[in-house]
Amino acid sequence: MLFSLRCGLLLLVSLLLAVVGQAQQVPTSSSTHNLMPVAAQATWGAARLPLRATFTYRITAETQPDSTVAAAARRVQTRLLRQLGTARPTAKTAASKTAPTLSIRYGKPGRMEKGDEERYALRVTPMGIALTAPTSLGALRGLATLEQLVTKEKNALYFPEVDIQDQPRFGWRGLLIDAARHFMPVSVIKRNLDAMAAVKLNVLHWHLSDDQGFRVESQRLPRLAQVGGEGQFYTQAQVREVQRYAAARGIRVVPEFDMPGHATAWLAAYPELASNDSTYGVATRWGVLNIAMDPTRETTYALIDTLLGEMTQLFSDPYFHIGGDENDGRQWLRNPRIVQFMKDQKLVKSNGQPDKHALQTYFNRRILTMLTKYNKKMIGWDEILGPGLPESAVIQSWRGKKGLYDAVKTNHPAILSNGYYIDLNYSAASHYAVDPLPANAPLTEAQKKLVLGGEATMWAEFADSVVVDSRIWPRTAAIAERFWSPATVTDVPDMYRRLAIVSTQLERLGIRHRRVPEQLLRELAAGQNVAPLRTFASVLEPVKEYKRHFQGMKYTTQTLLNRLVDTAPAESDAAREFGVAVDALLAQVGATSASPLPAEALPALAAVRAPLIQWQANDVKLQPLFNTSASLREYGPLSARLSALSALALERLQLLEQGKAPTTAWKASAQQQLEAAKAPAGQAELAVLPALQRLLNGLP
Repeated sequence: MLFSLRCGLLLLVSLLLAVVGQAQQVPTSSSTHNLMPVAAQATWGAARLPLRATFTYRITAETQPDSTVAAAARRVQTRLLRQLGTARPTAKTAASKTAPTLSIRYGKPGRMEKGDEERYALRVTPMGIALTAPTSLGALRGLATLEQLVTKEKNALYFPEVDIQDQPRFGWRGLLIDAARHFMPVSVIKRNLDAMAAVKLNVLHWHLSDDQGFRVESQRLPRLAQVGGEGQFYTQAQVREVQRYAAARGIRVVPEFDMPGHATAWLAAYPELASNDSTYGVATRWGVLNIAMDPTRETTYALIDTLLGEMTQLFSDPYFHIGGDENDGRQWLRNPRIVQFMKDQKLVKSNGQPDKHALQTYFNRRILTMLTKYNKKMIGWDEILGPGLPESAVIQSWRGKKGLYDAVKTNHPAILSNGYYIDLNYSAASHYAVDPLPANAPLTEAQKKLVLGGEATMWAEFADSVVVDSRIWPRTAAIAERFWSPATVTDVPDMYRRLAIVSTQLERLGIRHRRVPEQLLRELAAGQNVAPLRTFASVLEPVKEYKRHFQGMKYTTQTLLNRLVDTAPAESDAAREFGVAVDALLAQVGATSASPLPAEALPALAAVRAPLIQWQANDVKLQPLFNTSASLREYGPLSARLSALSALALERLQLLEQGKAPTTAWKASAQQQLEAAKAPAGQAELAVLPALQRLLNGLP
């Protein structure tokens, strides 16, 4: 799914969430502590349990033991002891007389594919920790919470006293990773599964085929991977390995093989699938190519059935995603034979004209019959929804809430992705404000139960295996909280406070969202001082949505993602923190008085002034790099604008301190410079610009 229709539709995402304060108060930092997602219920005490090198655990299963719990407990113990500088984890046997630090008790092995409970209870006292759950899945979620409870004070680590009763709001909490456009090696998938488990996501939506690649070995149709995958694909052994790894973390793996559109890689391998007489190579360019399979030939269905018969055995989850998005049907309408088929099958509109959507519904029904034969449930993007589609098909809505509501109103289970497109470089706050099931949803209680949950989506036009972590994390942790925590958890400043803590935890798990950008910056600095470049990159963001396609550089699958824009954060913490400081200053100063600044406002002014001084001086420090590096030189205009605007803002602060108002000419010049600074360079933009605009326009 690419940038044409997505761009406009995804702008309609609601950025405001109604806060319902009835039965439960909105949690504050004193009640959320460092947890993300926030627990459904938590009662905090004043006591502590120190984390010591003697940390041990004991596991009791009331029925059949599940090895995933023991493995997870061992991983958590190892990471906890590593924080202490100790690396000798041991477990207590059931017969041991010494009380363990952590006691884990669960009822039965849990299976995500069966919808088993993820509920758990966690009690921390100075005497020890008790984790209980009806299933092993609940035990896994409780262990993730336990690891987040660890608090550092000076040189000591401890668990705060707490009584937690927790369960998820939604059963489907997913992350889509696109391995088709840029191949993501198994190591990338595994470390992101670790991160998903840490924030209680439980579905890996693995996008495995698209115009640019078919990424799974097929033994029955080997050309799909050999030709369509161009040498970069997962062997069937690797697919099984990933599924085992995910299952051990309580995560299901749902594969997606996109059809009938986004299928150029299929057609490159098997030209007989095409809707015309053209032959295709695997696509190297981005965009909606409007190339589709021929849905009228029985040979098409025979080949798909051959593949599905193999892939449904390889992938164990009951759900199977067929894509179905962004097929405009133009190839079908241009082929007289296909048009005649549509007329013969009465796949026409009320005016008798061929109906491409009806033809795709015909295709979807044929595929659904196959998947049903193989005991799978079909999922597709919201384009597959149409009259005659059996209710068992699950709809994943990417184009808006309407698609979600239309699906459940026609008795289809549904998943929301609209508002959670993390590849668009929107802020964590904007994603956090979107709710799969807001209080004002125009649905009956029965229809609400059909909303399974949601998925964050990481499309990979501008994310390869090197930079993908920094495009997923840490923002996806905020989305994970929206899927797990009560709807009343909406405090954005507290979310960002906790997100910073979780970001560090993710780094300990091996996620490279911080390490790789720093490494790329050092490579760009080429032995020169990297600090000025780091300062500059920290206040940049890639342009939003899919505008990189239209700003002077033609990207292909072979384009290296190693420029400054690729090191810039999807959301700049430095810009956000500066914005908070600006808003605090504006709140203290007010908008009407030009008298000298009161003493109590001086700390707020200092918080704004400090980064401005750094940014003003940074451009001069960057000049040696701009002069010697062609790849960095294109960002020179942004650096110059940042320096000039910072100088302007410093002048404005000085006038404020002196109790003077700027002249009309000064204001006009400032506005002119602000407008000029909106122009991106190198597909990046100044993330601090909105805050600078508020500062320059908001002061009296």
